[in-house]
Amino acid sequence: MKASALKKGDTVALIAPASAPQVHERVTASIKYFEKLGYRVELGKHIESKYGYLAGTDVERLDDLHTMFRRKDVKAIFFIRGGYGSIRLLPFIDYKLIEANPKILVGYSDATALFSAIYKKTGLQSMFFGPMPGVDIWNGFDHFAEEIMWRSLTSKKPYGILPAKANEIDAMGKSRRGTSEGRVVGGNLAVFSSILGTPYAPNLSGSILLFEDIGEEPYRLDRYFAQLRAAGAIERAKGILLGQFTDCGPVKGRPSLTLKQVFKDYFGDVAAPVVTNLPFGHIRRQWTIPFGAKILIEGTMVSIRESVLK
Repeated sequence: MKASALKKGDTVALIAPASAPQVHERVTASIKYFEKLGYRVELGKHIESKYGYLAGTDVERLDDLHTMFRRKDVKAIFFIRGGYGSIRLLPFIDYKLIEANPKILVGYSDATALFSAIYKKTGLQSMFFGPMPGVDIWNGFDHFAEEIMWRSLTSKKPYGILPAKANEIDAMGKSRRGTSEGRVVGGNLAVFSSILGTPYAPNLSGSILLFEDIGEEPYRLDRYFAQLRAAGAIERAKGILLGQFTDCGPVKGRPSLTLKQVFKDYFGDVAAPVVTNLPFGHIRRQWTIPFGAKILIEGTMVSIRESVLK
């Protein structure tokens, strides 16, 4: 199921299904950015509500999500930021409403839970791990990230090869120069691990697994990868794509494995292609990647093989 590609004059919505934007300025600056490009902007009623670490109660955040899917004029929904809270909404989402009103969704981090559940329940493909207004867009939007995002959201053609700097990306495992194709699922490693074994986890067999994270020590990442391996996800994967894992190194003065050692322990003997240090997720210079799209891995080259918009 695919949504329509964005075009100038369309209405985009900004909502907060997890945590609230840190300051009001991030919301107003985001509105100005989209309006300057010729888009209309609608805000979720509760986008700046506060309920502890959440952007309002579950009922309020769910109401904003449903409202924007219900509105015929809204063509894309951007999550203002991540944080925490989307997983609390999964049992209460009206998936039939979403199925009847396919729209573009853009976000990352905590959005992993929503993307996974919506993909599993509806088959919607037009969901993108990409820049969030209140984090990446509102102030000094990276030109690399901006160009990829808009090309991804406005074109009906497959994106093709995702650009990368020379020697930026590396490969590991038994198939260092291998080729594989599959549908990409995953996102934030901690969030994705939390939905494994629930009715909201997508089918992992024959998938390309995509993971990134921020601020997790190596032992925590070790725990998440151990869970994935125990669930059979790593063994069944047709490929593994790993991000840059920002601020995930050992804490000084504590005994620890390095990040590379953890990767080697879990992926060093994997037969499928494993590509590391990819630019997506919690970094400013990031790719925009459609959840559930066919991805081709050729050595260290990653390309999107199908259009997820109509």
